[in-house]
Amino acid sequence: MTQVPDWLERLAAQAQRTRVPVPLRPPDGRGRRAAVLMLFGEGPHGPDVLLIQRSTRGRRHAGQPAFPGGGVDPEDAGPVEAALRETEEETGADPRGVHVICTMPELYLPYSDNRVTPVIGWWREPSAVHAASPDEVDSVERVPIAELVDPGNRVMLRHPRGTAGPAFRVRGMLVWGFTAMVLDTVLREGGLEQPWDPTRMEDLPPDVVRLASRTG
Repeated sequence: MTQVPDWLERLAAQAQRTRVPVPLRPPDGRGRRAAVLMLFGEGPHGPDVLLIQRSTRGRRHAGQPAFPGGGVDPEDAGPVEAALRETEEETGADPRGVHVICTMPELYLPYSDNRVTPVIGWWREPSAVHAASPDEVDSVERVPIAELVDPGNRVMLRHPRGTAGPAFRVRGMLVWGFTAMVLDTVLREGGLEQPWDPTRMEDLPPDVVRLASRTG
């Protein structure tokens, strides 16, 4: 068992105070409640975070790297319980080994009509993980923080709609969209970000565009 490291305590404290941009503020009375787990741990290559690669057969976010998570069910006590449950269902991670530190402000995803609460956790007793739900998840990765903040792995991605956002190329994955936005914010606010070139702009790959268009 390991104690929550100082860097994660600082990161979590800043994350809770993050201001939500106007386009991501949940509208009154709309949106399905959902939660994702940002599970940080001490891995073989230093501090890391758990990401999944969603199945290309999925209905939403097909093929996209993401934090484990999903909708808050009626039987869930709230977003924390939902995030832990979904993480266990998708990756096999034992929730008893996770210390929940805090939740971030709720974010609204208009294309899926979800009100998402990011939950930050510390993996005090790591367990083996795998694609526990093959219909939803193709693979599971513990991605080192050092790789996420490496300037060579950072890029801005331009969507055909004309919008652009941060992205990461790590472990054979292109992390973009909501997941990349949250990672970018948390790493920056937590003081872990290294200087990188935000003018390094690329177009969203055609195969990714096709999946995104098919699944919303």
